Amino acid sequence: MKDVLILGIETSCDETAAAVVKNGKEVLSNVISSQVALHAEFGGVVPEIASRNHLEKIDEVIRLAVKEAGISMQELTAIAVTVGPGLVGALLVGVSEAKALAFALGKPLVPVHHIEGHIAANFISNPECEPPFVCLVASGGHSHLLLVEDYGKYEFTAGPEMMPQEKPLIRWHVRWGLVIREDRSLRKWPKKGTLMPIIFQQRRWRTLPMTSAFPV
Repeated sequence: MKDVLILGIETSCDETAAAVVKNGKEVLSNVISSQVALHAEFGGVVPEIASRNHLEKIDEVIRLAVKEAGISMQELTAIAVTVGPGLVGALLVGVSEAKALAFALGKPLVPVHHIEGHIAANFISNPECEPPFVCLVASGGHSHLLLVEDYGKYEFTAGPEMMPQEKPLIRWHVRWGLVIREDRSLRKWPKKGTLMPIIFQQRRWRTLPMTSAFPV
């Protein structure tokens, strides 16, 4: 069968990125243009600056990603792009670029949910990883604990949108008694999240009150 070659475009925040992935798990290229230095003096990401920089860098990043993959644009099977959540202006740059490419090349356009992308990345970094498993997504204000039941099938268990009284008790068997707890004393400026230390205990069943990192 013919290989499936996907060009992925990401501009949800302060990094312009493009990658070519073969058959869902083999990364042929991964090019990232970081904006850390641009936003450092402001103590955080400035949306307008991020959007303008994406506009300046995105063509170069995509061309380099395709070149490093050793393929031509015409060999691509489809174009994938992050559609949210993220900075609206920054996302608009990536989506507009992806739509233009897909139209010009006559290729399918695949919208990607930012948080689902974080989950799917596990299948690339850990090829042996297969559902079901519990996944902790730590991405700024979008930090969640999910049960990945199958590819593309998730059960939301805890996250910043939930009120304290709504956060459920989850009972699972953990080989080494893995416990994730929220430690408010470990917050880091600019207080965008919470460090959650991992505590190892002896093997046993344990019922845990689940909390999550959230903006303050």
